[in-house]
Amino acid sequence: MTEILIPALLAAVSMDALLHHTDIFPVLLRGVQTGLKTALHILPTMIAILTAVRMLRASGFIDLAGQALAPILQRTGIPVDCATLVLLKPLSGSGGLALGQEIMHTCGVDSYAGRVAAVMLGASETSLYTISIYCGHLGLKKTRYAIPAAILADLAAFISAAAWVRWLG
Repeated sequence: MTEILIPALLAAVSMDALLHHTDIFPVLLRGVQTGLKTALHILPTMIAILTAVRMLRASGFIDLAGQALAPILQRTGIPVDCATLVLLKPLSGSGGLALGQEIMHTCGVDSYAGRVAAVMLGASETSLYTISIYCGHLGLKKTRYAIPAAILADLAAFISAAAWVRWLG
């Protein structure tokens, strides 16, 4: 479908520009300039978050914290193998995917932990990363209720992922 949709979208934009006598190139350049300014503005925040996630993962802190939380998470149906994923996924999407792949490799794709990890990866967002990028871009110092709400939403996604996998068998 994308083989048709993207060329059709480009053709429609070009036809609209021709009908309205709009010079597309200056508009394109303004969009690129705005995108570059935004990218440069959020780059320090991205580097700081990614560095912190890498340091936490490399130091073993994420794994230790996951082991500490495992008994509590097990009561909600989240397997011990997925406890670390609960901590890492809100911070880093790529880190979460790598950990999910590790869980599936270790436990098996069709294991309970593998299926819960797969649903967790699809049902949750890199919410803390996203909040930090948006707040960094906008220059917000106080996130107010955004971080607690994001953590609760991610926790609900993780618990519901385990419940769905248990229910589906």
